[in-house]
Amino acid sequence: MAGELVETTRLYARCVAKIDPDWIERIAGEMVNRHYFDPHWEKDRAMVTAYERVTLYGLTIVPKRGVHYGPINPLEAREIFIRRALVEGDYQTSAKFFTQNQVVIKEVQALEHKARKRDVLVDEHTLFAFYDALIPPGIHNGAAFDTWRIEAEKQNPQLLCLTRDYLMRHSATDITEAQFPETLHVGEASFKLRYRFEPAHPLDGVTVTVPLHLLNTLEETPFDWLSPGMIRDKVSAYLKALPKTLRRNLFPLPEQVTAFLSECDTRKPFAAALADFVRKRAGQPVAADVWDGAEIPPHLKMIFRVIDDAGREMASGRDLAALKAQLGQAAQLTFGNVGKAETGIERDNIKAWDCGDLPEQISFTRGGRKLVGYPALVDERESVAIRLFDVKQAADAAMRLGVTRLMRLALKEQMKQLEKNLRGFDQAAMQLRSVAGVDDMREDVIVAIADRAFIGDDALPRSQKDYEAQLKRARTRLPAVNEGACRLLAAIGAEYHQVSLVLGGSVAKGALSRPAADIKAQLSRLIYKGFFSKTPWEQLTHLPRYLQAMQRRLEKYPRDPARDAKHAVSIGEWWQRYEEALEKQQKAGAVDERLNELRWQLEELRVSLYAQELKTPYPMSYKRLEKFWNAMR
Repeated sequence: MAGELVETTRLYARCVAKIDPDWIERIAGEMVNRHYFDPHWEKDRAMVTAYERVTLYGLTIVPKRGVHYGPINPLEAREIFIRRALVEGDYQTSAKFFTQNQVVIKEVQALEHKARKRDVLVDEHTLFAFYDALIPPGIHNGAAFDTWRIEAEKQNPQLLCLTRDYLMRHSATDITEAQFPETLHVGEASFKLRYRFEPAHPLDGVTVTVPLHLLNTLEETPFDWLSPGMIRDKVSAYLKALPKTLRRNLFPLPEQVTAFLSECDTRKPFAAALADFVRKRAGQPVAADVWDGAEIPPHLKMIFRVIDDAGREMASGRDLAALKAQLGQAAQLTFGNVGKAETGIERDNIKAWDCGDLPEQISFTRGGRKLVGYPALVDERESVAIRLFDVKQAADAAMRLGVTRLMRLALKEQMKQLEKNLRGFDQAAMQLRSVAGVDDMREDVIVAIADRAFIGDDALPRSQKDYEAQLKRARTRLPAVNEGACRLLAAIGAEYHQVSLVLGGSVAKGALSRPAADIKAQLSRLIYKGFFSKTPWEQLTHLPRYLQAMQRRLEKYPRDPARDAKHAVSIGEWWQRYEEALEKQQKAGAVDERLNELRWQLEELRVSLYAQELKTPYPMSYKRLEKFWNAMR
């Protein structure tokens, strides 16, 4: 504060002293101006507050100070209190009316999410009017409200309770439990469903909650049908996404949707069932993958929310196969731990069949759910163990390896002799040295021999009696299988060596570079590290012929390169189809045996196109391949 201002060539202040702004507000009294701004509800303090700015002659004394806004502007404070605390529910209270109202509002909101319409719950203005008509003037904070409420509820306990009828604009009679169930029953299991109507949000649609230990057991078909109240929209969207040549035969669409829903079999995959219906109505062939790449609204595909035993979300998404690929191993381990605790069937360090009968499946209960597990022997190199699997296909694959390992341990001396007497192995290993090292190749051959001699096409033993009988057969078959495997390895090695010489020489360069590149890719899919044990025995016997066909193709190429290139493109497209289907099925955790058959039909097609003189075990053509594909799809 300056006592005097003097202006000469410049402005000077005299008798200057420092003061505290708080002195000014206290001393100036009514001379200061007070301005209030940004009134808002504070949940923790249960009152409406605002910010105060204090000035004196335009000089800001207090820039921003929080104050109780109720005494300053009781009308506005009361409105803010009702809207924020009671209408929006931003209020901490133990009052029964408040909890009850929130429950009823959420029930009505759930109907909106199910119906996917914002026309059921009344708007905020209606809710405000309800409270505004009951609450007396002057009440604008939690303390005053509770004082009044307690006395008022003594006369009428339901005074502030909202009813379902008051909250609903219409009856919503079509939104029933049957149309929009809260749980989905699949086999013995039940899964909770949660509906949400919020377009563009990742959780828009219906979400099913899946415990981790059940993830691998799920099939997509039951979930593809969503809920009865949503399936009509899904059918309509899929029919609209059809190519025009098909869609023009399906008018009017609403009638076709009704017809489909009245006759569909929900046990079939949704796309397959709809494709069958369209084929009958349109009179044209329709594949189930006709909708691949179509822009279907995301909310018409189920969201899977995977949780652990503590209820924590581990992952979520609309692609069940991708979730299985991401969490499948963890799901199997969790299922095994659950089954181990409930059944006690798992064991370690087994070196002889001393476990009695091993059932194909075993039932147990977990958290009120009836579960089915599949026990199997698991190969652990120096011994085997009993583990519980969640999927039968995985259990069977593990059981085959486990039984084979147990027999190798039982026939240890015979296996040692076999390793020393692999006739022609050194020559073949040298010819295949670019594929795998000698030790890896030897183990690969021994694994294949053991699998063929010990199991072959026989059923897997499940009892000690069956195991002993199988072991006896294995001991008898071992020499013959060894002899056959060695001859086969020698033939493969010799033909592989010949193909490699051609591909590595100058003949594979220049004009032959295109077929050579295609053959190299084909060769890498047939002969690779571990191929001898991973290739089915029946197909293994055809590998020398496939390798010979590669050589014949290179010999014939100069005569008609255009024909070779044309077939190479067509087979390449078929191979891409096969790989895409294989990847999808592998993610889902189960590969159709017919898809494996298709893979070998492609090899036979190559022989029939490039080396007919080598012959195929059955007629093969593009037309037959297309027919097989459509039947499989």
